[in-house]
Amino acid sequence: MAEGSIGAPVPRKEGEGKVTGAARYVDDLAFDDLLHGVSVRSPVQHGRLVEVRYGPGIPWEELVVVTAADVPGRNAVTLLEDDQPYLAAELVHHAEEAVVLLAHPDRYLVEEARQAVELEIEPLPAVSTLEESLAGDTAVWGEDNLFKAIGIDKGDVQAAFARAAGDPDLVLVEGTYRTGAQEQLYIEPQGMVAQASPAGGVTVWGSLQCPYYVDKALAVLFGLPTDQVRVVQATTGGGFGGKEEYPSMIAGHAALLSWKAGGRPVKIVYDRAEDMRATTKRHPSRTEHRTLVDRQGRLVAMDVDFVLDGGAYLTLTPVVLSRGVIHAAGPYRCEHVRVRGRAVATHLPPHGAFRGFGAPQSIFALERHLDRVAAAVGLAPEELRRRNLLRTGDTTATGQEIAEAIDLPGMMDRALEQADWSAKRTRFAEENARPDARVRRGLGLATFYHGSGFTGSGEKHLASSVELRAERGGRVVVLAASTEIGQGTQTIFAQIAADALGLPYEQIEVAQPDTARVPDSGPTVASRTVMIVGKLVESAAIGLQRQLAAEGLLEDDHDAAAFARACDAYLDRHPELASTARYTPPAGIEWDDSTYRGSAYAAYGWAAYVASVAVDLETWEVKVEDFVAVQDIGTVIHPKLAAGQVEGGVAQAIGFALSEKVVWRDGAMANARMTNYIMPTSQDLPPIRVHFAPVAYEHGPAGAKGVGELPMDGPAPAILNAVADATGLELDALPLLPEELFELAEGSGA
Repeated sequence: MAEGSIGAPVPRKEGEGKVTGAARYVDDLAFDDLLHGVSVRSPVQHGRLVEVRYGPGIPWEELVVVTAADVPGRNAVTLLEDDQPYLAAELVHHAEEAVVLLAHPDRYLVEEARQAVELEIEPLPAVSTLEESLAGDTAVWGEDNLFKAIGIDKGDVQAAFARAAGDPDLVLVEGTYRTGAQEQLYIEPQGMVAQASPAGGVTVWGSLQCPYYVDKALAVLFGLPTDQVRVVQATTGGGFGGKEEYPSMIAGHAALLSWKAGGRPVKIVYDRAEDMRATTKRHPSRTEHRTLVDRQGRLVAMDVDFVLDGGAYLTLTPVVLSRGVIHAAGPYRCEHVRVRGRAVATHLPPHGAFRGFGAPQSIFALERHLDRVAAAVGLAPEELRRRNLLRTGDTTATGQEIAEAIDLPGMMDRALEQADWSAKRTRFAEENARPDARVRRGLGLATFYHGSGFTGSGEKHLASSVELRAERGGRVVVLAASTEIGQGTQTIFAQIAADALGLPYEQIEVAQPDTARVPDSGPTVASRTVMIVGKLVESAAIGLQRQLAAEGLLEDDHDAAAFARACDAYLDRHPELASTARYTPPAGIEWDDSTYRGSAYAAYGWAAYVASVAVDLETWEVKVEDFVAVQDIGTVIHPKLAAGQVEGGVAQAIGFALSEKVVWRDGAMANARMTNYIMPTSQDLPPIRVHFAPVAYEHGPAGAKGVGELPMDGPAPAILNAVADATGLELDALPLLPEELFELAEGSGA
């Protein structure tokens, strides 16, 4: 048997191609007779399309021009609901909505032509904020602008608050918290190449996370059976959720142009500005907390109102709302919990999936609020949490009993120790009290969890599958639709398969996702790739071994040579050697979609994060000087990749907390450049000290759970808690820019 690769920092499967330049991203793909496509977009936030005029000086007869009238099937992007058109026909509902598509062999001419198209649009009243949408004075979507409403009830919150009236042992703490939109800023912008014709069907190659989302959407757009649609993932330069649903839109645009061009290939690749203006972002949020706590610091009742701004179309907003609502009460014991979640429509470009999807918003509000609760009862932030953290056997807000062997208090203590919390608090307090102090320092804590995989019955409905094929000579190919977007999918799958088969890591190949070749293993989202799909890889590998053993060709104790001989012998008898695994939920996982009661997730990642910050009292800039991240993600398959996931999540969350502000002007992103949308650089990042506290999960591959979402959740509240600790200011919104911190300080007299 080969030495297991689980837990080893093996070389990345796709690493050599990326380092040497051999990897081919979508803009590297070359096609004969290629056309370049562009989108003509609405400059108006909301209005009625009156006329499209094609200006002088352009050889329009040479261009391919597509409008909504040219759609052969349904002009609707298939997802949760078919409310979003590929091309606006009569009404535009947000600035940057696509109205006309153009293509030409000369990319410079087609860009010139785009500027020559004039859209006459009669403006209509527009709604730009969730508060305006909630007021209901202007209709955006449906009768009440409400995309989705979700409620969670545990115990009797109303009775708890009624009993609290006049009880001196109970303290009521209230607060309202807001988060803004955030741009995914993947390294490679959105891009797609398409070839489409009635005779040949539709094939697209692109930068994407979810091949089968695109496959299904294109089938509806063209009115074709799915076997006439093929989606191939090109090497993809990052996603973070931004390439979950939007690739269906850009793939549709490229394919519509190719269809009208008689099957000529069409490439559309956005520049950074168009990508930032037109594509989805993190949902802005508002969360209102009312919390009852006794004088001993025990949580008695939590009442949470959580609202998301979904933008102009539904996209994945209900999924984001669901995740945010479920995580809104956090990993804390509380007998009485009520969470009300709503997602409303506005005339902004649709918001969509982004790492953490909903949980970073609601966890920010909760963890910031708990520091205020602690202060109200005279406890240190860590002590309040210690008295309320979930333990094995406790129940969450949805009534799910925690069966995992968890030690969140121990993880918190480890994070505090690594951060030198006690000594720093004493030292910072002394330094901050000096009259001549120009810099004040503070510490902040967040304890939190994140569910791995789809919520509730989502994984059961997906019914994901994976196939492993063995070739002569013993090489094994993993076939799955899960995509490599920089997070290490190919490497992890190869490690899992190699470990299960007792083979060298190098003997495993992971196929590039192609819907003509790989089964539907579900989307590459929700921290499900390792725990859910990786488990299917493990199961299919075990099935492959059993097939060989059943014919007497392989012993349990085998090496690579014996496995190769067994594969050759099997293929002498049979046309192929393959094993398929399909998802079945673990026993005891029950969920009620109507009441939001039961097991929201099969397993959770658990974490405690500590931030140390310095605040310059002249410039009011905040510098994160140190960051400690302790988490339980089950067995760590690849320690370097896992640590990289945490480091990357913390970096993104620092931007979410301190600098990445989307500026809306007339419904459009006014700062759609990386010169004025400020993301953290390496100089803005602290040492990020990553520690794992692994507890193996029984139903994960080799005991692994998910990691991708978790590190996006906790840094922002830890950082703002640290800034509040340093300044004494009440902080309730992010991103917290220097000018906003200055205004708060001026207003408070600090």
